[in-house]
Amino acid sequence: MSTMVPPLFAGIVDDASLLPPGIITVSAATTAFREHQQAWYAGLLNTFLVPSSLLDFACDPPGLPVGVINDMPIGGLPAAVAKLRHSGARVCQVEAAVARRGEDPQPGLADLRRFALNDKDLDVYAEIPLSWGLLAALDAVAAARADGFRLAPKFRVGGLAAELFPTPVELAAVICACRDRDLPFKLAPGIRHALRHTDPETGFTHHGFLNVLVASLLADDGNEVAEVAEALAATHPVPLVEPARARRDQARPLWVGYGAVAVLDPLTELIRLGLVSAGYE
Repeated sequence: MSTMVPPLFAGIVDDASLLPPGIITVSAATTAFREHQQAWYAGLLNTFLVPSSLLDFACDPPGLPVGVINDMPIGGLPAAVAKLRHSGARVCQVEAAVARRGEDPQPGLADLRRFALNDKDLDVYAEIPLSWGLLAALDAVAAARADGFRLAPKFRVGGLAAELFPTPVELAAVICACRDRDLPFKLAPGIRHALRHTDPETGFTHHGFLNVLVASLLADDGNEVAEVAEALAATHPVPLVEPARARRDQARPLWVGYGAVAVLDPLTELIRLGLVSAGYE
């Protein structure tokens, strides 16, 4: 079935229903993903995310586009990918953390580069901590891409502690650093809604996916950190909706996308904001 999702939003959402805090079974999750693939909004979807430690994953029917979220040592990735392929899954990408906060990311990057060397059909995303060694790690990723590796960075923008939520200025600096190195990037859990908002239960302020999208557009247009941070800090749709609407027929720059536990949530918000509709042409 043809989709009616504008190019700006194409493939922006990975189905993260098997990842915390998701509570759905594998069978129910894969069935729901297949149903999404047949819906008019199918173009919004990218891959179905599967943790590498999931031992009983069964791909039925085969051909499910899978993204592997590594939750084991990097050395176990080849076996996990082989297991998923044997199940009938079409493994498209791998995401793996290369260091904890405060650790040197270079050794983990070297391990992930070796993995990418032996499996050149995959897009490999290195989750790099937003801490010491970040810029050098981005330089290493850029060098790997120049050598022909399909390696790109991923950043965590949320979690169970306040320090895991970067400020608008911090995230803007990262986006601009990726722009300057011609690096596409992904974002890890922490994004829940279209707009920046504060969770009333935890007090944590979450980045919005529309904020990140418009910030990436601004960075791609050559704007500096202050302008990009302003878009990330917006809590009202007015400064965000029109820039997105104006570019919705163009491919999305820089930002590859993020994982959503419920893929209908971002769709519902995009419809509410008037950015996606079943009548789009």
